[in-house]
Amino acid sequence: MARLYGATALACLFAYALPVTTPASAQEIGNLAPKIPAGSQMLLEADTLVYDNDKNTVTAVGGVRIDYAGNRLVAQRVTYDRNTSRLIASGNVEIIDSSGTKVFSQEIDVTDDFANGFVNALRVETIDKTYFAAESASREGGVLTTFNNGVYTACAPCEAQPDRAPIWRIKAQKIIWNGTTKTVRFERSRFEFFGFPIAYLPSFEIADPTVKRKSGFLFPGVDYKTSLGASLKIPYYFALSPTYDLTVAGAGYTKQGFLGEAEWRQRFNSGEYSLKIAGIRQNDPSAFIDEGRYGVNSGPRDDPNRFRGMIGSKGNFDLNPRWTFGWDILAQTDKNFAYTYKIDGYSKFNYQSQVYLTGLNDRNYFDLRAMKFQVQEDLLYYDPQARNDKQPWVLPSFDYAYTPDTPVLGGEFNFKANSRIIHRNELEVAHFLDPITHEPITDDPTKDVKRVPGIQGNDGRLTGEAEWKRSFITPGGLVVTPLLAFQADANYLNASQESIDAIHNMADNLRVVADIRSAFYRAMATAGLELRWPVLFSATSSSHILEPMAQVFARPDEPYASTLGRPNEDAQSFVFDATTLFERDKFSGYDRIEGGTRANVGFRYSGSYDNGWATNAIFGQSYQLAGRNSFDSPDLVNAGAFSGLQNDTSDFVGLVGIASPNGLSASASARLDEQSLEVRRAELKAGYSSSPLSLAGQYAFIQRQPLYGFDFDRKEMTLGASTRFHQNWRAFGSGTYDFVSGVVTKDSLGFAYDDECFSYTMSMITKRDPQKIARDERTFGFNISFRTLGDFGTAGGTSPSSLP
Repeated sequence: MARLYGATALACLFAYALPVTTPASAQEIGNLAPKIPAGSQMLLEADTLVYDNDKNTVTAVGGVRIDYAGNRLVAQRVTYDRNTSRLIASGNVEIIDSSGTKVFSQEIDVTDDFANGFVNALRVETIDKTYFAAESASREGGVLTTFNNGVYTACAPCEAQPDRAPIWRIKAQKIIWNGTTKTVRFERSRFEFFGFPIAYLPSFEIADPTVKRKSGFLFPGVDYKTSLGASLKIPYYFALSPTYDLTVAGAGYTKQGFLGEAEWRQRFNSGEYSLKIAGIRQNDPSAFIDEGRYGVNSGPRDDPNRFRGMIGSKGNFDLNPRWTFGWDILAQTDKNFAYTYKIDGYSKFNYQSQVYLTGLNDRNYFDLRAMKFQVQEDLLYYDPQARNDKQPWVLPSFDYAYTPDTPVLGGEFNFKANSRIIHRNELEVAHFLDPITHEPITDDPTKDVKRVPGIQGNDGRLTGEAEWKRSFITPGGLVVTPLLAFQADANYLNASQESIDAIHNMADNLRVVADIRSAFYRAMATAGLELRWPVLFSATSSSHILEPMAQVFARPDEPYASTLGRPNEDAQSFVFDATTLFERDKFSGYDRIEGGTRANVGFRYSGSYDNGWATNAIFGQSYQLAGRNSFDSPDLVNAGAFSGLQNDTSDFVGLVGIASPNGLSASASARLDEQSLEVRRAELKAGYSSSPLSLAGQYAFIQRQPLYGFDFDRKEMTLGASTRFHQNWRAFGSGTYDFVSGVVTKDSLGFAYDDECFSYTMSMITKRDPQKIARDERTFGFNISFRTLGDFGTAGGTSPSSLP
């Protein structure tokens, strides 16, 4: 055994192992020499250490092991020739560098300046499980490394059959790594899949992976959609600077022609932004026109939407550690261009364009943003230029929340402020529908109006809300929480005459008074008391907590509750169920406030068992004790109608759930009529997940709510399953059935293969119109992924969200 210091030649040997690891581990020439800490010590173990002064060599022979700064070399023989400055390691050479990369060879011959060298029978395993082998490798001039008869793959060799071909690999007569141009070139190469060659390439070149950004073609994509046809998309990436780049792409659709895209991205120290444009001149706009209602392909064939396009931009900047400024904007020629053509980053069905400024400091929150809502629904056959004019502009919306760090009068104090100004270009109304055709009885927006979800014009509101509460625990375990709250609003309205007429017509239909004011103010004070008594029950193998609860909130009547005229923009989505039973104000936004004295009574339960099972439940009812019931008061969307709260005694609401350690879970929630116990609303969920099989099901029933916009019962069931019938193979599928229309509205089916280096997925998704008006839409998707090489396929090729 011997100890040596300052082993320059050995350091070069370790460095030499790095450029031949695989293209995935190639490094820049200037970084090839290992970074050895000052004063590092080398430990050499060998059976014999020979100094030959005549030949001026130092040789370690027999079981040579060298450890140096986290690197290790094992060989039968290591010789350093001082005359030629060459170091030769031979005999089952194994090198493990400090990163974990393993190099195996029969012989390594390298100069100590690392400019030239030769490796024989090379095999490499990198830390990220990529593999490279070559008959030999040589290095010239310190910049050019050539691998002869090389093989590259990211698939681990089979332990049972090491000689079996991996799932995929690239074989090349020569692989040339150029440290100057930072490229890896494969010459006379072929791509093999399960040992069979499927592609021959005379030569191709990829960027040195240490170069994270390099101009070149990206993986193409393919897709198919009924109205678009088959498509092939080819993107090209321009690495213009370390801080900005450009990607352009062209996609050809067999039915619609050529679509062009371009995206510019730029980064700064404080943030980044992007700008994307896309456009197409459609060959066949009539492919989007629905069938069935007025005959096949009804509507104008010279569709004005022949030229369609979009421009979008996103940005996010940190102004300082507390403040963030950003935007997300989409402008397009029509409602659904980005959704139809799956423009990456802008294809959400419900898109929200916005500019925002947010601040967060401790328990303070500030948010200011302007928004435009866009619903990318199908173009209407009778209105091919339909826009999102019924969707509002929010100019702006403001939220502020503050909670002091220290208690106020021994309790928790919260203050919130909200304001919003909304502008809408077009009136949105809902008519009474024909019970047979489900069509509006009239197209006149001032006749037979049932709901006015959005007015044409401007309306604004400024709200301030404060709440204080404190909990006391009695010796018997009763938790008593008094509460005080106050809210004040100032409202402004400037509606078009068409909107005013629609509101008056709605009021006539409901037999209420329309009170439309340009400005109105309101305030609401609340005094509340909550009582909770959690009781613990323990058994030999389980524990249970039963918590009876009662709340009482006393407040005056809701101002303007008996008349129509005040817009409701943010409290339209209203559901009364077990999750909202104990809310102080059950409306979802600020435009409506709950008034009158109300009590909420019920219990909560949770249980846990030693075998890993768990259970939970909520059940209760709400009572209007005094004052006017806000949920029986009209507004422009009739948010409280048929909600279960419109009577002084509410419907019963409940929820129960179970979960097991073996992957089984289930829950049921329901709203039951307070007199007949008829089911008004119900949702059942069940799921099972294990290694070979996953199952999920969901059933939902919602009774008709005519004044709230749902004229018919809704019954729907969704089932999904995924099974792994082999170690690497799985199949999946899902379906959604509408009991009212008797139509499977959506189904999907697919299969997939995946392992550590390769994955493949294929799926087919079919969507059907419950009204049986529009034709079926089928989408085929697939995705192929080669680890370390890239992906190829469609946006719909991955497994759908089949399990509810």
